[in-house]
Amino acid sequence: MTALRVLIADDNPVVRAGLASLLATAQDMAVVAQAADGREALSLTRRHAPDVILLDVRMPGVDGISALPHLVQLAPVLMLTYSQEAEVVREALLLGAGGYLVHGEFTPEDLLRAVRDVREGRAQFTTTAASALLADLRTSSQPQRNVSRSSDRLHNTVLFGLSSREVEIMDLIASGMSNQQIAATCFISEKTVKNHINRIFAKLQSTSRSEAIARWLGTARPGVSGHG
Repeated sequence: MTALRVLIADDNPVVRAGLASLLATAQDMAVVAQAADGREALSLTRRHAPDVILLDVRMPGVDGISALPHLVQLAPVLMLTYSQEAEVVREALLLGAGGYLVHGEFTPEDLLRAVRDVREGRAQFTTTAASALLADLRTSSQPQRNVSRSSDRLHNTVLFGLSSREVEIMDLIASGMSNQQIAATCFISEKTVKNHINRIFAKLQSTSRSEAIARWLGTARPGVSGHG
């Protein structure tokens, strides 16, 4: 089996050494390079072509967020950081990060699994990151007329007969999340997400994501169906 090649980017040499030692315990992984900032991470990524990049957020010089949009064009990126602010989590995901782990919230086994999953395109989040993302999505999805929108949302919930979990998932669908991202955020399997979505589509009498979103947000017009 070809070893999964990992690059570690963190300004703290103790953290880099600890991560390298941990990854070395996995027979299917190999640390091919270590970087102290975003600029070095980009240079070493081009040189060593890693399969996955572990990237810190706050580093001197070029930080992780600044380097991220360039790095994701070369390899999947897993954010591995102490930064847990909702806006940072959201920005990292919008810029293409495949997952977000906060130090202190995962076991060695969790990290090894996350590295493998991100390599395969499966998103991974620790509890704080997932909660911050969900809270940020709920806040950012509310227009200025919060009272009016909350009333509309409650009306739709009653009108379509969605459960509290289905409402949560429908909100995440409307925010643009994929099934993988919804599964990671809600800590459920993709199969469970699909089952929820099938029930949601049936209740909303929709055959696609775009049509369901339109009905949920109250923008659907009679006779118009979406695709997606």
